[in-house]
Amino acid sequence: MLLASVALVALGVSAAPAVAVREQRQEPADDAAITIRVLDVPASRVQDPRARVYIVDHLKPGTTINRRVEVQNTSGEPQKVEFYSGAASVENNAFTVPDGHTGNELSGWIRLKTARMELDPGERKPVEVEIAVPKKASKGERYGAIWAQITSAKERTGNVTQIHRVGIRVYLDVGPGGEPPTDFRIDGLAAEPGPGEFPVVTAKVTNTGQRALDMTGTVSLRKEAVQAGPFKVTNGVTILPGQSGQVRIEVNQALPAGTWDVHAKLASGTVERTATGKITLPVAAPMTVAASTGPSWLVYAVGGITLLVLVTLAGWYLVRRQRTRLA
Repeated sequence: MLLASVALVALGVSAAPAVAVREQRQEPADDAAITIRVLDVPASRVQDPRARVYIVDHLKPGTTINRRVEVQNTSGEPQKVEFYSGAASVENNAFTVPDGHTGNELSGWIRLKTARMELDPGERKPVEVEIAVPKKASKGERYGAIWAQITSAKERTGNVTQIHRVGIRVYLDVGPGGEPPTDFRIDGLAAEPGPGEFPVVTAKVTNTGQRALDMTGTVSLRKEAVQAGPFKVTNGVTILPGQSGQVRIEVNQALPAGTWDVHAKLASGTVERTATGKITLPVAAPMTVAASTGPSWLVYAVGGITLLVLVTLAGWYLVRRQRTRLA
């Protein structure tokens, strides 16, 4: 999947490096689909899986770079495609993009050489991307997205407009000197009930570097002679420097009860870390307490008895204290 374009998948998901997002209004467009992927990878980042699906770079102020992305019409009809750059941010450990054409500082540095094009069914074409960092740009990492979008005509019977867009993340760090380090640590492994019948192994990851992380990886389990896995990371987590996030891996098969040795191998780009631990299966579901719609007679009875006991004890204490003073 390093160079594969992925359609109809949220751009914020990074567990299986996704490069596309779908946005639509009202009902989905019939057979309307486009995909987008990165064509150019810097020689210094050929071994970096993130650089093959996202635009990831470190630039000095005043530097200009050129990249190419490729868009393909995977539908059965001609499509008119619009291209633009937009804002992005990392919120609650997720790469987040706003609706519409909302921009930010980074999107203002990005220029797409092609604004619009028409693609026949199955046709693919490259689009040149220029990123020019101003000379007075401040130090720090910025986030954005490059979008390809198609908009359907309004239906004759209504006012429904359908929008479908796919995008590529941009992670751009700006500053003098070399690129800041990327690093993280795995603080602990645990298990909890999953959304379905299988448990989930969790790993707390703390970003100890100076670049955002997109966590991928696997977990393997062993109990005596029985081995299970590797199971892949199932949630897309993007973690900012100095922050922590929870990586989740669903154990998607039934396993015997007992204590299991866990081996986690997690990565962000070319940086990889491992951790070991133990979990006990099956995982007990959290205890739930049924909510009451209102106090019952038993609640009132218990409350009344409790109040009576407290009043009796208080009276006894006051009488005893008075006798002590008189003596």
